[in-house]
Amino acid sequence: MTDLQPLETLFFDSADGIQLHAKACGPAGAPVLLFVHGFPEFWYTWRRQLAEFSRDFRCVAIDLRGFNRSSQPVDVAAYKPDLLVGDLRAVIGALGAPVKAVIAHDWGGAVAWSLAAQYPELMDMFVVLNAPHTILFAKALATDPDQQAAGAYMNDLRRPGFESELAKDDYRFLRQLLGPLDAQEAQAYRACWAHGLTGGCNYYRASPLHPDTPDAPGRIAAIAALLNPEDFHVTVPTQVIWGTGDVALRPVLLEGLGQHVSDLRIHRIEGAGHWVTRQNADEVNRVIRQFLAPALARGD
Repeated sequence: MTDLQPLETLFFDSADGIQLHAKACGPAGAPVLLFVHGFPEFWYTWRRQLAEFSRDFRCVAIDLRGFNRSSQPVDVAAYKPDLLVGDLRAVIGALGAPVKAVIAHDWGGAVAWSLAAQYPELMDMFVVLNAPHTILFAKALATDPDQQAAGAYMNDLRRPGFESELAKDDYRFLRQLLGPLDAQEAQAYRACWAHGLTGGCNYYRASPLHPDTPDAPGRIAAIAALLNPEDFHVTVPTQVIWGTGDVALRPVLLEGLGQHVSDLRIHRIEGAGHWVTRQNADEVNRVIRQFLAPALARGD
């Protein structure tokens, strides 16, 4: 792995007193890449990408609201999708819109899909890793038994007080979820989780996209039927990177994606799991660099 440059600590102000923590590196005047993590991670998941791309780009990796050193409101309503999109808009505005690319994984990808659809002028390019497009995710949760079963964990995370379950036995559930971690990684994640876990769970509690429960059969099918594909169509040039062995987000979520993205490339990492930014960093970095190469060649 390329050595990581010294990291700067930044804070960005969003709406209603929300403050977002970030780490940044790379030349101050270079084109900006904005990295957005998912659950249960934080900016640190991108360190291999920061090391790679900070040679050519100004790299900024944020902590989403509810995670690590960013503000952690306890109200579930504070995690509605429009507010999360608003956070990214505030960060990009402070960085000087548009950024060269938004690069996002998991929940960060879910938020960034909406950002790309609603505010394409804020980014030149979009990279999304193992995060489903809204329309396809809703459809799969409504109709695909394998994805319904794979997403059952979401209803556990929605349960009141499930934060205490996540914290038990030195965060055993979360450590097992992330897979093998070296000592430095384990220490970093423990420190993140010690800041609080309610915010992360609230992403699941606030989202309508989760499998049906016995007391509300047919709920997700009704939601899927109400979604207007035009509201979620992405015109920004988009590179999808997908580990096909992801046990939570099945490859069915790629089927028909071209109908919702005008300029699409898909790179599958066969057999790879969900945590491709860490476990498949060399391949991820290679694909991203190839996608960004025309911009570097033009010098923009």
